[in-house]
This record gives sequence, structure tokens and C-alpha cells, in this order.
Amino acid sequence: MKTIFHPHDSRGHANHGWLNSHHSFSFANYFNAQKMNFGLLRVLNDDTVAPGMGFGTHPHDNMEIISIPLSGDLRHRDSMGNEKTIKEGEIQVMSAGSGVTHSEFNPNKDKEVKFLQIWVIPNERDVTPRYDQQQLPDLDQKNVLHQVLSPSANDAGVWIHQNAWFHMGRFDVSEVAKYHWKSDNNGLYAFVLEGGFELGKHQLGRRDALGIWDTNTISLKATFPESRILLIEVPLGN
Repeated sequence: MKTIFHPHDSRGHANHGWLNSHHSFSFANYFNAQKMNFGLLRVLNDDTVAPGMGFGTHPHDNMEIISIPLSGDLRHRDSMGNEKTIKEGEIQVMSAGSGVTHSEFNPNKDKEVKFLQIWVIPNERDVTPRYDQQQLPDLDQKNVLHQVLSPSANDAGVWIHQNAWFHMGRFDVSEVAKYHWKSDNNGLYAFVLEGGFELGKHQLGRRDALGIWDTNTISLKATFPESRILLIEVPLGN
């Protein structure tokens, strides 16, 4: 098993007043040649948007873009005609494909919105753009890893154009779970949302991350009450 540790304070940081963002990988004005991506996981931004503020209309193409609200509400509009609000306990995906424009903003005047913006490089180019969002009621069940994204429209959660799987879970202290790789050619990027976890011999705290490859299973143990984790399994190459 091989690993790479990304402590929370090694992330890029940009505070624009209305937007406070931490970048796990090179993004916008943050550049680190050693942190361009983890396999086909290209972007993992930990964003906080001030009340009533947001991202103006801007374009994307040939990228799978996933948004996971952690608290508050996020309003989405796009050139496909979608106008939706996503909340904590939901997940959103937009396949930018041949090209799409969209905006995202915080519709609330008295509360921040915190969300993860994740980009995965697709395995098909110039597909027809599409949008989907789903509630994730299973996340209320503790001490289980819940699948929230896969390559299949017939599987649990949303789907994307890539051989990737996302799982999320909330764990009581000392609870243990085991994750089995879906594909032997993939790596796993474990990102601690809250609390802490022991992954193999590694101790991770809040917003720490660990990339793992050259194995097909890993055990994780919560080290704090109400610990939350996101597991992102992606191909390591094209």
C-alpha cells in the first residue's frame, strides 16, 4: 500500500470576503506543482459563501462537477434551464460535456453556505451536458459508509462519466468500517469532514486527507464523536 498525506493546513487558501475557499489541489491563483490532482480527481474546494453572495455566470466544458452542501443552501442556475436549490443531505452533479454556463449563489440573507466543489476528469469528451441532484436520506444512518456517486445511473446516488465512486459516513467514536475498492486500477482519496479517523497507521484530523493506492481495502476507525468522512475512489490515470 502506498499513501500520500495532505494535512489541512497544506491546502491553498483564498479569502475574497464573500468567498472563503480552501483548495486541496492547484486552482485559480493557487499553484503547487506537487498538488495538481490525485489521479482523475482534479479539484476539491472547501468553500464558504457569505449570505446573499455567489459565483456569477461562467462556463465549463468536459468536466464532471459535483457539489456537496455541508450546511446552508446553494442556488444553482444553468444554460440547460435548471434552477434548483441544494441543501445539506443532498448531492448535485453537472456533466459539463460539450459546454454549459451556470451560476451558484447563497439565497439566504442571514446564513453562510458551506459546500464542497469537486471536479473529476471524465472518460468521455463532448457529451451532452446534463444535471442531476438527489437527496441522500441514508446519511442519517450512522456507522455505515453510504455510496453517493457511481458510474451507473442504476446504482445508489448520482452518476458521472467516469469509473469513480464516492462514499460518505458519520461515525461514533471507536466505530470501525472497511472500504473495498470497486476497481483495482483506482486510488482512494479520504477527506475528513469532521472529527478524526485512523486509516491504517495514519491519524487524520478535521479536513486532513490521505491518498491511498496499490491496495484494494482499507479499515477506518473514528477517533472523535460525530466524525464524518468522504471517500473518493477514482482512476489513477486515463
